[in-house]
Amino acid sequence: MEERSLNRFLKLAKFTLMQRKGNSITKEENGQLKRVEQVVVLAPPWTSLICENVVRQLLTLEDLYNGATRKLALQKNVICDKCEDRDGKKGAVECCPNCRGTGMQIRMHQIGPGMVQQIQSVCMECQGHGERISPKDRCKSCNGRKIVQEKKILEVHIDKGMKDGQKITFHGEGDKEPGLEPGDITIVLDQKDHSVFTRRGEELFMCMDIQLVEALCVITSHPGQIVKHGDTKCVLNEGMPIYRRPYEKGRLIIEFKVNFPENGFLSPDKLSLLEKLLPKRKELEETDEMDQVELVDFNPNQERRRHYNGEAYEYDEHHPRGSVQCQTS
Repeated sequence: MEERSLNRFLKLAKFTLMQRKGNSITKEENGQLKRVEQVVVLAPPWTSLICENVVRQLLTLEDLYNGATRKLALQKNVICDKCEDRDGKKGAVECCPNCRGTGMQIRMHQIGPGMVQQIQSVCMECQGHGERISPKDRCKSCNGRKIVQEKKILEVHIDKGMKDGQKITFHGEGDKEPGLEPGDITIVLDQKDHSVFTRRGEELFMCMDIQLVEALCVITSHPGQIVKHGDTKCVLNEGMPIYRRPYEKGRLIIEFKVNFPENGFLSPDKLSLLEKLLPKRKELEETDEMDQVELVDFNPNQERRRHYNGEAYEYDEHHPRGSVQCQTS
């Protein structure tokens, strides 16, 4: 429960007692309220409401890889140093006569014969503070609000290896209000998508398109070793830096996609030469049951259309078309 709510509760309790006792309370009741006030003052810090301001900082993968520093400009509320949390001149603050210092008002509203409704609301004269000040005596800097706005520049240091969604907290740099502890400002790192790399923890993933000649002759450092389409290789210590251990890195994982040459890239006389260089193909024994067919490009739309026509033909064969007729006796 926040301190402001407890203070308003005390004011409301005091106001309720005054209403019941004819605007006066006994010494014993006043002592009970004082003891409750002491409990509020001695309450542990977590009973006060601490507001947290969350700001998202957009970063690139390079910023998280190399580290970076960003400056963040904020507008925040601070306690007015002109009036020192008094609203105005010394002695100018007086108890609100409208609510008698409770900060709450109770109005009686008749809703029917012999039926009265009691409505409780925050005092509009003092805005629930229980005290007021004359406009001529108000602080010229804050106009009696006790707080002013101040521009604050924060330097956000992004260490190598930080992750998307990681938080950086600046304690006590949030808005300040009288009677409340200042809140924190939390920076949430938001990484933009990269066009090449995808991060998963300390590992970087990428997809690399290579030509057939590269897969056969260039990519690997071992002569005769080839890279197949869909193969996955990795490079050690070339991934993301590990947070707080920047000299250690994860793996760079690469998935290869081999692009084959276009049709007709070789003349027919050179195809036989290429075949001699490649591994020998398996010879097939031809039989009378084999048919020679033509291999064409696959077209799924054309296949569905032909299948539909075949079904229609089969339906017409077993069920001749005609109009529906009723059975006659």
